[in-house]
Amino acid sequence: MMFRRENSIKAAVFGLAAALAAVAGPACAEMGFAVVPTSIIYPGEEIAASRVQEVEVTNPNLAGGYARSVAEVQGMVSKRTLLPGRTIQLSSLREPYAVTRGSNVRLTFQLGTLVISAAGSPLADAAIGDVIRVRNLDSGVIVNGTVMQDGTIHVVAK
Repeated sequence: MMFRRENSIKAAVFGLAAALAAVAGPACAEMGFAVVPTSIIYPGEEIAASRVQEVEVTNPNLAGGYARSVAEVQGMVSKRTLLPGRTIQLSSLREPYAVTRGSNVRLTFQLGTLVISAAGSPLADAAIGDVIRVRNLDSGVIVNGTVMQDGTIHVVAK
């Protein structure tokens, strides 16, 4: 009797799997696209449109979080090695650095109409919008500031 019960459970499972496959079949055709490298991209390399391509997704078990268009990855920098034919996870990309540690940058402080500027040196690499610590080269004082799009650092008042 136990044997028959197992067979009926197996039949029910197989029937359910067949029904899910029939329903998922059309959905798989509409899964969209994924971006894959055409050659190895090493950590720290900027991704150019010529080094990636969009391919149709055919694997219904593919985990999410991958880039779906070239525009999403173009100009970004890889944080890990990206292999040809493998999807590019968005978590493995970062914005390019606007300022690098040890370089010379312009510090600006603005309070109303008063604007003060000085030379500074970032203590870390940072992208646009990041708040970082910067050493004022004239006084040696370390201040916090926001990296601006033009590469200057807007000093934050305490």
